Amino acid sequence: MNELEAYRQAIDALDQEISSLFLKRMEITSAVGEYKQKNALPVLDAQREKAVIAAKAALTEDPLQRADLAALYEAIMGISRRQQRRLVRESNKDPGYAACKTAMERARSPLERPRVAYQGEPGCYSEEAAAGLFGAGVDLVGLPWFEDVFLALKEGKTDYAVLPVENSSTGSIRQVYDLLARYEYYIVGEWQVKVEHCLTALPGVGLEDIKTVYSHEQGLMQCEKFLDSHRNWKRTPTLDTAGSAKQVAQTGDRTAAAICSRRAAQRYGLDILAEGINYNSANHTRFVVVSPVMELREGRDKIAACFRLPHQSGSLHEILTVFSVQGLNLMKLESRPIPGRGWEYLFFLEFTGDLTAPGMDGVLRELSQLSSEFRVLGNFRGFAG
Repeated sequence: MNELEAYRQAIDALDQEISSLFLKRMEITSAVGEYKQKNALPVLDAQREKAVIAAKAALTEDPLQRADLAALYEAIMGISRRQQRRLVRESNKDPGYAACKTAMERARSPLERPRVAYQGEPGCYSEEAAAGLFGAGVDLVGLPWFEDVFLALKEGKTDYAVLPVENSSTGSIRQVYDLLARYEYYIVGEWQVKVEHCLTALPGVGLEDIKTVYSHEQGLMQCEKFLDSHRNWKRTPTLDTAGSAKQVAQTGDRTAAAICSRRAAQRYGLDILAEGINYNSANHTRFVVVSPVMELREGRDKIAACFRLPHQSGSLHEILTVFSVQGLNLMKLESRPIPGRGWEYLFFLEFTGDLTAPGMDGVLRELSQLSSEFRVLGNFRGFAG
């Protein structure tokens, strides 16, 4: 037997002892769960857990080993909570958890022949996403601003909204996330559109004639490398890509160009001067379907939520530990500043799961209990390609 094998045997022996002690510990935590059930106590006692973890970390003076011990006991605590939740029936007093359960009870079936709103002019990528989600014959209406779309939902003028939330090149659409935080609506589906930007202008216009380029700010950002080779062109942001094409067509300005899709160029009678000018050829925008009422559609496999954390050391790490212990894939974590609260942030996250699946109830409770504010934004089927 070589030296490495000797070490491995020693580790195996220690692991056997650790496993035996861990199983004994779980027997005791099960008894704790039974006690909590009898006495109507919550599973999570955050202050107690923090004190235990701090005490275990203090058993060594090595700062690296302290972090390792803390991580070990965070995982053990998480497993213990998961075990106790099988025994303990907690009340629905927690606001975030209670709101989610109420929304699930009131969930509706997908509507037939819905009215669907999007932001932008006909021919924009949002219209393309809406048609992909609902079919070519759906009743669509384009509105000028993102908030106009949310207001249309609020006033009952539309049944669903299709909104962009993320681009693979330039990241999240911040305005939409801020509106999702403000309006208590639900995400019920998602779609992706491949973005292939074209430089377009009036028939007969050449590159040498252009002085100003119009497009949505995202379109301008996604084509920066192309535009940087024409430094004399002025870049002017508009409300959407198709709107920029419409503007160039209606004004008749032969010094103007628009960055938009081939579809928009054809719709507004513009010539394409250059194709595929976005610097990332694998450029996609992700869109979500927003509904004023939660829907639990077939095939749902992704949960979206948002939360605010207390000003406490390690509070975000505690949230992330829940996903590790529960074996859930955290697919996205995004932060947005909270208006009027300096250096405070609202976090948006997406993770794999079904709100009705066994064990998810405990996950929702923990996320809600560990947050200052918590809200489930929806459970939907992720776009599969």
